[in-house]
Amino acid sequence: MTGQNPVFIPGPTNIPDRLRYAMSIQTTDHRAPDFVELLAPVLEDVKKVFKTRNGKVITFPSSGTGGWEAAITNTLSPGDKILVARYGMFSHRWIDMCQRHNLDVEIIECEWGSGAPAALFGERLEADKNHDIKAVLVTHNETATGVRSDVGAVRKAIDASSHPAMLYVDCVSSLASMDFRMDEWGVDLAVSGSQKGFMLATGMAIVGVSEKALEACKTATCPRCFFDFGDMAGANANGGFPYTPPLQIMYGLRESLKMLFEEGLDNVFARHFRIAEGVRAAVRAWDMRLCAVSPELYSDTVSAIYVPDGFNSDVLANHVFDAYGVSFGVGLGEMAGRAFRIGHLGSLTDVMALSGLAAIEMAMKDLNYPIELGSGVSAAQEYYRATTGVAQSKAA
Repeated sequence: MTGQNPVFIPGPTNIPDRLRYAMSIQTTDHRAPDFVELLAPVLEDVKKVFKTRNGKVITFPSSGTGGWEAAITNTLSPGDKILVARYGMFSHRWIDMCQRHNLDVEIIECEWGSGAPAALFGERLEADKNHDIKAVLVTHNETATGVRSDVGAVRKAIDASSHPAMLYVDCVSSLASMDFRMDEWGVDLAVSGSQKGFMLATGMAIVGVSEKALEACKTATCPRCFFDFGDMAGANANGGFPYTPPLQIMYGLRESLKMLFEEGLDNVFARHFRIAEGVRAAVRAWDMRLCAVSPELYSDTVSAIYVPDGFNSDVLANHVFDAYGVSFGVGLGEMAGRAFRIGHLGSLTDVMALSGLAAIEMAMKDLNYPIELGSGVSAAQEYYRATTGVAQSKAA
């Protein structure tokens, strides 16, 4: 008998049957009058996940990378200065995109495994007396290293310096899995996608846009066409789309939002924290360490784990797939060959997490890792047994 095992990569994530069925629909006419009955409520409900009342949600047929491009091209002009820290592969890729768009990118280099350096941002903004810096870019959840940054602290640093810079946040692998507070944190552009916390197929960039960012669109001169906020928002306001929309994903998103609200967002966040804590208990039992340098940085959606000296993490990830048919994340950038990643977000339970821990343990034992078979699974089991039915959340 063959079948699909759960994936333990940080995205795309497992798609529950309820959402697969919701996306399995016949083609409908997106120019028909009833399209607005699908579009308008979805856009309004996504605002609840971003936790914004004042912002607008704009979507594009794309992945999160398209959302990045939309964010910078709609609000900035060639030559504009931005401030960004590099502390993982995805912050690095955002930097690369900004440089390709001829922005003046000031980079703060950080250790991979650390988070957004709010204090250093504050110092640099304080020194920028002419307010040349137009935006600060932050990766909320660095998927390559399993690090969650404190976006609220970055906003406080910006405010303390009395600087008008906008705040852009990549929340692709955190939104709908970990708490995100767009209004409270003063986020001007928040970029996410359909394929992670929303548990859908890849194909929709989801961007939260503040009123300040919409105002910046009026003077920004970076070229854009497909990703034009004005075209999309104008069409949406009239109940339409400026070109062909990803209808199947829209129907899926409507159902995904129902699932998230039925569980309750606080319960969703607590579930992710609990599953992640079980994984972290397993890592300790293996006598291994996370890439994240301190507990306050631990991500609740992905754990990046260093392998012991003398072992190659890519060999481990390939072996567990070949031998047991289960996918784990490989190391990216500076983590290549040094760390593997366990994605624990989206459609996942503690029982599913245990199956992943058992599979990676078998693979490590096959490759003569210095672990005791069952040690990580047992540690996670003890944690899950002790916390069954107990609401827990790092954000609480």
